[in-house]
Amino acid sequence: MGNIVSCQCSGDAVLDRIIRYLCDKGYIRTLKENLRALEREMEDLRAIKDEVQNKVAREEARHQQRLEVVQVWLTRVDSIDIQFKDVLSTKLVQLQKLCFCGFCSKNVCSSYNYGKSVFLLLEEVKKLRLEGNFEVVSEPTPRAVVEEMPTQRTFGHEEMLQKAWNRLMEDGVGIMGLHGMGGVGKTTLFKKIHNKFAEIAGTYDVVIWIVVSQGATISKLQEDIAQKLDLCDEMWKNKKKSDKAAAIYTDLKKKRFVLMLDDIWEKVDLEAIGVPFPTEENKCKVAFTTRSLKVCGQMKDHKPMQVNCLGPEDAWELFKYNVGDDTLRRDPVIVELARRVAEKCRGLPLALCVIGETMASKTTVQEWEHAIDVLTRSAAEFDDMENKILPVLKFSYDSLVDENIKSCFLYCALFPEDFRIDKEKLIEYWICEGFIGEDQVIKSAMNKGYVILGTLIRANLLTEISSRRVVMHDVVREMALWIASDYGEHKENFVVRAGVGLHEVPQVKDWGAVRRMSLMKNDIREITCSSKCSQLTTLFLQQNRFLKNLSGEFIQSMQNLVVLDLSCNRRFSELPEQISELASLRYLNLSQTKMEQLPVGLHELSSLRILKLRHSYVHGDASLIKELQLLQDLQVLTITISTEMGLEQILDDQRLANCITDLMIKNFQQKPFNISILVSMNNLCSLWVKRCHVSEIDTYLKCKEISKKDSSNLHSPSNLCFTNLSSVNIIYCHSIKDLTWLLFAPNLVSLLVKNSDKVEEIINKEIATNLTGIITTPFQKLECLDLHHLPKLKSIYWSPLPFPFLKHVTAYNCPKLRKLPLNATSVPRLEGLTIEMRPREHGNDLEWEDENTKDRFLPSLDRRLNF
Repeated sequence: MGNIVSCQCSGDAVLDRIIRYLCDKGYIRTLKENLRALEREMEDLRAIKDEVQNKVAREEARHQQRLEVVQVWLTRVDSIDIQFKDVLSTKLVQLQKLCFCGFCSKNVCSSYNYGKSVFLLLEEVKKLRLEGNFEVVSEPTPRAVVEEMPTQRTFGHEEMLQKAWNRLMEDGVGIMGLHGMGGVGKTTLFKKIHNKFAEIAGTYDVVIWIVVSQGATISKLQEDIAQKLDLCDEMWKNKKKSDKAAAIYTDLKKKRFVLMLDDIWEKVDLEAIGVPFPTEENKCKVAFTTRSLKVCGQMKDHKPMQVNCLGPEDAWELFKYNVGDDTLRRDPVIVELARRVAEKCRGLPLALCVIGETMASKTTVQEWEHAIDVLTRSAAEFDDMENKILPVLKFSYDSLVDENIKSCFLYCALFPEDFRIDKEKLIEYWICEGFIGEDQVIKSAMNKGYVILGTLIRANLLTEISSRRVVMHDVVREMALWIASDYGEHKENFVVRAGVGLHEVPQVKDWGAVRRMSLMKNDIREITCSSKCSQLTTLFLQQNRFLKNLSGEFIQSMQNLVVLDLSCNRRFSELPEQISELASLRYLNLSQTKMEQLPVGLHELSSLRILKLRHSYVHGDASLIKELQLLQDLQVLTITISTEMGLEQILDDQRLANCITDLMIKNFQQKPFNISILVSMNNLCSLWVKRCHVSEIDTYLKCKEISKKDSSNLHSPSNLCFTNLSSVNIIYCHSIKDLTWLLFAPNLVSLLVKNSDKVEEIINKEIATNLTGIITTPFQKLECLDLHHLPKLKSIYWSPLPFPFLKHVTAYNCPKLRKLPLNATSVPRLEGLTIEMRPREHGNDLEWEDENTKDRFLPSLDRRLNF
């Protein structure tokens, strides 16, 4: 019994000590005070939270994104608020348990635990309140660089544009397809959708536009996407497709992207390319255009949007716009006939434009009646692509007045889709193919070529994008290929696989039937085909960056070859000797290759009219000049000359000197080089002077002397020295201080001056003043002015000049250039004019002639300068 009593006493003592410990800890004794403090602190914290949230909302409205630390803090505050409400819900019950004036409790353990949670929550609230003092709550949202694309005027598709945009922006829509027949305006509509992303800058990290084209490979698409993502380093080209896909996936997975695929012809395997599938969670978008409803289903868009032809009134408005009021006003009967012609176009925008342009010059009733007859016979029904679009487009082709002009048009289909075709190079092809000027001097033939280009541009079969380049619409190109293949009956007449990512020569069933082949702009490494290509006259292999080998057997098999273009193949270094057996060859382009010497027997190419070597490693030394002198039919030569002796030999042969249209003078350092000695090159159009010691004074004096010889016509621009010179490029010429001799080049279109340390001014005022009565106002035809890394350049011209054709001015690292020779009337048309100044502060520091000049040209400055 005694032991039991002893144990009871001992247990009571322990319990008493525990109660005293819990009470002395303070959680019970300070409970009321802590609860009041917690409520006050929580009220303050909520106020701070509201203030932070309002600040975040204001920043996000300006397309900023909240900082991660701010979001974490707000989340913690919300969590604490929930805990506080839970603690507060049992407050009355817990307070009723207190006794002895709050120093003890009827249920000590319960009160202790509650008091402790109140105390700890109070400490956390105090901590959060102190941490909520954010000076900065957001950062700039990563913005997609969306450069707006030029688009044509549209009629009747405004509602479709808004519907397509709204659908693409829906949260549940990750993939959207636009389908419709060729020429219906899908690409134009797609470009307008693309441009709308510029209006919501900051919503997406990157917007990628890819022209897919028929026959495009996964490798080609991976290459295009990788270029946009800056993934194409030195290691990229050696990666496998799967590794490229992984790299693209890793990059895009971290981004909110938009991928726009224009003109797909079959399912694009996004997974194989490496593109993450768009979902509602990642909020990414994939949009595409196609001619096939089937492809829309394959791409997982089961509710694609169809781009339809225009309704009757919209179609008539578009047709009238292209025909022009002057034609339609000539006779009321023509208006009625024009409505019937417009109806034959079945609302197809491309047909309305092409036929409208063709009919713009038809001013008699009989011509309009004939048009209706032709369209009725060849385009009665538009069942599918070939039956609807091509016959309508063929009407414009049939309207071309000459078979040679038609051949010139079909030739343009050899280039890739959307390719910017160089006018001069195109005309040179035409000449060598015998379409124009076969027996004419090159100058007359070139002029005729420009006339034909004008005809094709006005017929809306080619689009002029600058004074130097044209482009062929892809639907028009398809029509041209269709015609060239005898309307699909002989498809191997024209084998065109340009710009589709090929790694090897495509399979051809009958090489003997191939007349023209274009494999340009691919990744072909070698051509060892031994098949007989007896009918092949044209072979485009330019811009195959990996091409190294062209077998002699393949060359030997092309005995009727007329045009061979191997330009821009940086790894191509050796041409087989069998090239000398091509007696029919008239055009050979080896520019921008690694060729160091031409094969023995070059002079045996007796028919060669155009030879291009500039920017290759083949330089005009004595032995080469002797070979060139034996080419009696040569009319165009582009070449690099790096020795004074080589230049002297050319100048001693006036026939050869007249052949040179594009010349690079390189590494003339031993003695001052007088540019005026090139005056005897009567057809010189493009001049490159690189790493030369140029004597500008001697050049100026000699040019002045030459120009004064015809004293009867001093004021005529044709009296000047370099009347055909349109492009001048001065690079790494550290001796010259000015380029005043350019006053003797009245037709200059493009000027590049780069890395020339002593250039202080382009035109020197004192020297130019001495030429009064000899020269006219300079730069009357200038379109592009590029000035790069000229540390001493202060002036282009001392006073404002008229620039009727100016399109582009760049000044990179020209720190002393503070003023451009412009006033408010210098450039009559500002559409497309860009002025780029780098670094940015140089653009900010530009001085202007007056406020009117500043207001007029400020919008033309690179927008990234953030004026």
